[in-house]
Amino acid sequence: MNFELPSDVQDFLSRIDAFINKTILPLQHSDDNDRFFDYRRESSRTQWDNDGLPKKEWEALLRKTKRLADDAGFYRFAVPPEYGGSGSKSLNLHMCAVRYHLTSHPVYGGGVSLANDLQSEHSIVGNIPFIILIYHYGTQEQKNTLIPAAISGDCKATFGLTEIHHGSDATHMDTVARPITLPSGEPGYEIEGNKKWQSGMHHARFLTIFARTSGKAGNAKGITAFLVPRDTPGVEVQSYEWTLNMPTDHATVLLKKVQVPASAILGPLENGLAIAQSFTHENRIRQAAASCGAARYCIDRSVEYANRRLVFGKPLSKNQAIQWPLVELSTQAEMLRLLILRTAVEMDQVDAEAKAAGLPPWVAIEKQLGHKIGMCNYYAARLACEAADRAMQIHGGDGYSRHYPFEHIWRHFRRYRITEGSEEVQIRKVAAYLFGYKTTGEEAKKAAKKQHVEVKL
Repeated sequence: MNFELPSDVQDFLSRIDAFINKTILPLQHSDDNDRFFDYRRESSRTQWDNDGLPKKEWEALLRKTKRLADDAGFYRFAVPPEYGGSGSKSLNLHMCAVRYHLTSHPVYGGGVSLANDLQSEHSIVGNIPFIILIYHYGTQEQKNTLIPAAISGDCKATFGLTEIHHGSDATHMDTVARPITLPSGEPGYEIEGNKKWQSGMHHARFLTIFARTSGKAGNAKGITAFLVPRDTPGVEVQSYEWTLNMPTDHATVLLKKVQVPASAILGPLENGLAIAQSFTHENRIRQAAASCGAARYCIDRSVEYANRRLVFGKPLSKNQAIQWPLVELSTQAEMLRLLILRTAVEMDQVDAEAKAAGLPPWVAIEKQLGHKIGMCNYYAARLACEAADRAMQIHGGDGYSRHYPFEHIWRHFRRYRITEGSEEVQIRKVAAYLFGYKTTGEEAKKAAKKQHVEVKL
């Protein structure tokens, strides 16, 4: 059993480091761009007098960085190979190793740097869920049009599952779509309802809207996904929700008699939740890797500080009250890192087996590894918050100030305990496997094959 990262992964990380040091860090330190990352970061990024939206200069810098990363061959690593992606057979392992490396790095770690600023879900190695949706469920025309535009940044889309009155209970929603005949005479749908936490709404070209087209609340069947153009009459931004970590681009959107053609349907009619689940596992394991890396960053910086800080004539690190909490956090972070990497390897294996059998990989991964991904996700987010809090405590007043990144890390990673499935949802999933409410193995493969048949129908 080999616990070392494969040589191709290590080589990829080395090339990333070289690119960051040669291209990205000089850009971060030029033209006062450091204002977006030092103690001024929140104000430099935020339009306080315009709904709290991101400043244009901030987003322009992120776009420039992505272009540089794309030109260097890093940004589209995870996209499908026919659109310039790597086609790596160990994609999940690569992406987890990258996320951990970028957040744990001593120079540009913590998720607060131009190379990898997670407040905006920005990274030089892109994670673009909209591409996965279109690739697996879009028509050929949608793929040809939207995927290149999404990679270039010219096309952005919101993800409309959460509502004002519904969050984790995805099979319950107020938004409905009923079939109509459009004024042009073609068949279509009229959508009524609302969506909340629509990230990127201020520059979105499309809204990916999930609406009930049949069935009753609580039924997984009967929910359909629609690609709704932003400028469609009846799409109204009610507000942008100010958050613990600003700026905000999270909108509450009202849908009032929004009419779209039947061609706006994304994927199979009545089976939209399968679309929503098609990228959650990749997102959750990558999010876990980033959180674990941020925890390691906070631990290592705290050790360094405690060794050099003199208190009552001796290093702060001589005190067991400083040592012991960091020992516990370091132990937890190392165990979690290994679990994340092991789970990523297993995801790659299941992915390959499912594709060879003609099955949807995400269905097989959910059945066989959903509990492990849940473990990684909920525990990593919690650990990042605990490590950031401990780092603030050890750094004292400096830790509480914005001259250090720990308060920013805590504010960002606290969000991960809610998004991508709250930690309570993840724990419940783990419990379902632990207590036998769900199974893995051959029964999971049979269930995946059955769902594949239903999706095709």
